[in-house]
Amino acid sequence: MLQDIRQNVQGTAAKVVVWVIVVSFALFGIESILLGGSSSGVAEVNGEEISPMEVQQVVNTQQRQLISMFGENIDPAMLDEQRLSNQALQSIIGRRLLVQSATEMNLAVSDTEMGRLISGMEQFQINGQFSPELYKSTLAQAGYTPASFKQTLQQDILVNQLRSGLPGSEFSTPAERELAARIVAEQRDIRYLTVPLAAVEAGVSVSDEEIAAYYNANESSFYSDESVTLSYIELRASDFTAPVDEDDLLAMYEQEKSGYQYQTENRVSHILLTQGEDESDADYAARIADVQKQLNEGGDFAALAESASDDIGSASAGGDLGYSAGDAFPEAMEEAIASLELNTVSEPVATDAGTHFIVVTERREGEAPSFAEMRPELEQRVQERESQAALLSTVETLRDLAFNAQSLAGPATELELEVRTSDPVTRNQAEGLFANPALLAAAFSEDVLEMGHNSEVFELAPDHFVALRVEEHREPELQPLESVRDEIAVTLRDQQARAAVARIAEQAVARLRAGGSVEAVAEALGFEWQVEIGAQRDSGMLNPALADAAFALRAPPEGERVADYTMTPTGDALVYEVSRVAPGKLGELPAARQAQISQLVDGEHGVLVQEEFRRELREQADITVY
Repeated sequence: MLQDIRQNVQGTAAKVVVWVIVVSFALFGIESILLGGSSSGVAEVNGEEISPMEVQQVVNTQQRQLISMFGENIDPAMLDEQRLSNQALQSIIGRRLLVQSATEMNLAVSDTEMGRLISGMEQFQINGQFSPELYKSTLAQAGYTPASFKQTLQQDILVNQLRSGLPGSEFSTPAERELAARIVAEQRDIRYLTVPLAAVEAGVSVSDEEIAAYYNANESSFYSDESVTLSYIELRASDFTAPVDEDDLLAMYEQEKSGYQYQTENRVSHILLTQGEDESDADYAARIADVQKQLNEGGDFAALAESASDDIGSASAGGDLGYSAGDAFPEAMEEAIASLELNTVSEPVATDAGTHFIVVTERREGEAPSFAEMRPELEQRVQERESQAALLSTVETLRDLAFNAQSLAGPATELELEVRTSDPVTRNQAEGLFANPALLAAAFSEDVLEMGHNSEVFELAPDHFVALRVEEHREPELQPLESVRDEIAVTLRDQQARAAVARIAEQAVARLRAGGSVEAVAEALGFEWQVEIGAQRDSGMLNPALADAAFALRAPPEGERVADYTMTPTGDALVYEVSRVAPGKLGELPAARQAQISQLVDGEHGVLVQEEFRRELREQADITVY
């Protein structure tokens, strides 16, 4: 290919293209070709640019969260970058508006507080102590630099200050709290009886004619699901596990013994002084001399680190940097650490970061376990490594072989793999291997289902791969009456039983409205009855369906009753009457209940205030989306 390019570059057309590119670079600069313009942002909020990298970082975070929530069964459509990008951009715009508003209000967080927060985060600690190495590596894995993480955290704090301050600027009036109490703490006297579905089910019978009529009227409900029977090859790393050569284990053990985890480790604290941009050499030297003087006079190292160190990550922890096995810090620091006695402060040590005063607070000797102790772990690691390598090699070969093969049998034979056959798989498969969205989509895709090709080899997990092929396709068919007779009978019996319960409930309500008592009606019908005096809608003493219905019913005039019934999801009927309604009175409620109602009203106000504030910010902002 390189030779072809070299030959073609000699042609006239190629020379013209090169000449055009050179002129473009000269006139407009390389950015005009690489970036396509002067701005690489995807949007602007009041003049502040939002970069594609910011959007992509939010999208990546959303994708990781979705994968963590749904695992292997996640629908690939949920990870669609276009949809997530639109959501991410709107989220960033809303956040940027809040940060700008917080800045205009002069809300701030000090560097000292930032350092205390960062050093106190458990994800950056080892054995309860802040680790700069862990801090940097954790941020790198999440796509942050220390500077960008600090900026993001600082913005989070400002936004939280703003959000907590907004509800605090609003308050509920006594009249609002009293009105809420009238509704929330309202009491009702409720008497009710239960008509259980089980009481009528035994007496319900369904005829063959009714079953046939239901079948004919609802034929569309009795078609079988479309399904496919699949042949498939499933590969797991565990399928390639093999015995490990003893010499390999011994070599790995020797390498492991020399590893950092078995070396002598020093726990180090430091005071870092960094020359400021506007600080003269003389002033910087004076600062160094002042710190050294205080240390020579026996000053407390941890206290001095907190007050004088420019390393915000370790200052709040007394300068503690965690452990080093000789390779965690710059060479000059490691040389000083190696020569220090415990709890002895070093002379000033210069590195690219600045000037350090170092103390070793703990030293622990590393001792490797014996070969016999480590053998099981080493064997497992070697087997996992080699089986994963064998798996990936087989997967790559299978991809090549299956692409043009007429079936999976040929590739399976060549690679000594097993071809399995699935049970029928439907489009809404909910269990088993083929409930996986990627496999299910492939099984019913045009390429596999209609054109009869082998699927690609899908990676369900780093150690789990599957390829499939449709062997049999069954279209939806109307199932014969006999195969769905029992299903229809159950449905009809339930419908008729529920209708019978409703008729009994209507008769009971009619008796109550005619002047009968709940007790008398229940006794006459042979059902149990109950009473709740002073019931409240959120007390939990009533069936939820009854509470919703009884408190939605209009309040009866004083001395009168109102009656009705409601059905529960299980098919029981609750026939009830409400005889007294007493509005809640805030002053008569216990202090805890009053506080709960006040919190409820304040919370509703807070939500409304925040929503209105965000809406107002958007309306007044200058937002441009490219």
